[in-house]
Amino acid sequence: MKRYDCLKAIAPRFGEELVVTNIGAVRHEWQALRPHPGNYHLQNLGLTSSMALGLALALPHRKVVAFDGDGSLLLNLGSLATIANQHPANLIHIVFDNECYESSRGAPTATAGRADLAAIARGAGFANVMTAKTLGEFEGGFLRALKSNDLHFILAKVEAGAGEVPAAALDSQENKYLFVRYIEKSENLKILTATPSRASSPR
Repeated sequence: MKRYDCLKAIAPRFGEELVVTNIGAVRHEWQALRPHPGNYHLQNLGLTSSMALGLALALPHRKVVAFDGDGSLLLNLGSLATIANQHPANLIHIVFDNECYESSRGAPTATAGRADLAAIARGAGFANVMTAKTLGEFEGGFLRALKSNDLHFILAKVEAGAGEVPAAALDSQENKYLFVRYIEKSENLKILTATPSRASSPR
């Protein structure tokens, strides 16, 4: 199955959930399918899981969905133990595993060998872990996780390849401000503050 088809299958199920996407084509695919201010598109490989955990802990009443990749998670495997120990009931951690670093010439990742990220997540302490190899398995597993009030880890074994979508029409700085302003408005919070201008020095 293909990642874009997975995303397309679940996009209509989203309301006001917060989404963190991994660096790479997934951010363009998701922005094309669900252009929402609650999308945060990371530009750093390896930090999707940690960013999603922080959001889930800070806003426990909001569902948070992470779209991670095998290459990204392999750079931050320790985050699985931290997530499992913190056990945020509002987090769904999805890893699209295409067994390669697709954005850097397709070099194989460890999952192209014997590494199994679902087994690692289970060993780290995740109670709800599944591996999806078909679109039906993925969609069904996601819907169960979305309706659940518990932490979930979904490993989706996908082919390499990106959906034919335009590049997301926003850069990382614009995305950051749109996302934070959305959190401020929807949660009635003040996060960003204006920097006071310096008074001119007396002459």
